[in-house]
Amino acid sequence: QVQLVESGGGLGQAGGSLRLSCAASGIISRVNAMGWYRQAPGKQRELIASATVDGGTYYLDSVKGRFAISIDNAKNTVYLQMNSLKPEDTAVYYCNADVQYWGAGSYRRSRSWGQGTQVTVSA
Repeated sequence: QVQLVESGGGLGQAGGSLRLSCAASGIISRVNAMGWYRQAPGKQRELIASATVDGGTYYLDSVKGRFAISIDNAKNTVYLQMNSLKPEDTAVYYCNADVQYWGAGSYRRSRSWGQGTQVTVSA
């Protein structure tokens, strides 16, 4: 089993910064990719940033140049540094991880979600 625990959300001001963290627990042998999604009220969940084991990254156009994703492989943790925050960044942020782990006597692949953390940006 793989569990993701997020931290770092809260209240930010427009133009300010916040950093989100998401740690994966379990007997993880390899991280294939980790990413961040967000869901604003009344809207669909959207992928905003992701990083793969080979170093590839993706950013939603609206966060390019403001947000940065990074993975600490030693800690199985993904971070999202959010700078130049805007009120429209207000949403629940979810991390997602595609990992290989050891469980029930074999290596398995897991795509897991964190519980979500609220980010609210005031004008």
